Amino acid sequence: MKIVAIVGSIRKDSYNMQIAKTMVERYKEKLNIEIADIRSLPYFDQDEELNPPQSVKEFKDSIANADGVIIITPEYNWSVPGVLKNALDWTSRVERVFLNKPVMTLGATPGQMGTIRAQLHLREILVAPGIQARVLPPGGNEVLINMVNQKVDEAKGEIVDETTLNFLDSKINTFIDFIKSN
Repeated sequence: MKIVAIVGSIRKDSYNMQIAKTMVERYKEKLNIEIADIRSLPYFDQDEELNPPQSVKEFKDSIANADGVIIITPEYNWSVPGVLKNALDWTSRVERVFLNKPVMTLGATPGQMGTIRAQLHLREILVAPGIQARVLPPGGNEVLINMVNQKVDEAKGEIVDETTLNFLDSKINTFIDFIKSN
């Protein structure tokens, strides 16, 4: 099953990127996870939407050709990072590649709240008329990794907290079932 992971942080040592890389390795027997490059995307420009730069075309094609998308995001100022919003704005125009695409959201932060506000905003964005993704419903499917700095091995760049990994395993299995139910 082909999955695109979009990481909402472009910071070199991003915890959310470490989670994405952990997932690529941990679920390689179940999923082929490709991490999308949002760093190379220019600012969304409606003047360019009919003939977007190559990086935008490749980004949108990767989503269009995926069975599902996992968005892993930090929380900036109680919302999603601007780079993530910009990437989603590109997908909402012309070829609307998220239309009915299965999406799972998750995020991590060193704080207590585990990106809950960012994920609430992200869910609103994902169901907007231009995007209309099929988002894994809440109600036990939220993956809000708090205190992530205590759950990651900085040297290895991966999650090592067994409770977090076990919970993530169960939510990935739920997401796989969600994709298959489409």
